[in-house]
Amino acid sequence: MIINRIQIENEVNTMSQEKRKHTRISSLNLSYICLDENEKIVKQGMGRTLNVSESGMLLETHLPVDTKHMVLLTIGLEEDIIELKGKPVHSKKNNKNLYEVGLKFQESDAAVKKTLKKFIKAFNKQ
Repeated sequence: MIINRIQIENEVNTMSQEKRKHTRISSLNLSYICLDENEKIVKQGMGRTLNVSESGMLLETHLPVDTKHMVLLTIGLEEDIIELKGKPVHSKKNNKNLYEVGLKFQESDAAVKKTLKKFIKAFNKQ
């Protein structure tokens, strides 16, 4: 009885807090490149996606990412590789001394969107 009540409370809390347009999924490590306003590389590194959807991603990095920069990501699924461009909408340091950067994906072509949907679907099955 206690377990069921806790599960129900967790589900209600999750539903009431979720305001995202697309479902988020957990993902893996990837490399990223930050570009300045002139599209010059200002930094690059490895990051871990904490979640991803069709409209954006939460990326964990070792270095801070300025919200003035653009972030280029490369995602691979089987033989499909896509490059995504994301605009940082927020960045904060977490309790592990790493940075969490919220990215909003910029417009991309139909092929990129199709592969991104396959990527999300594959992780939803895990």
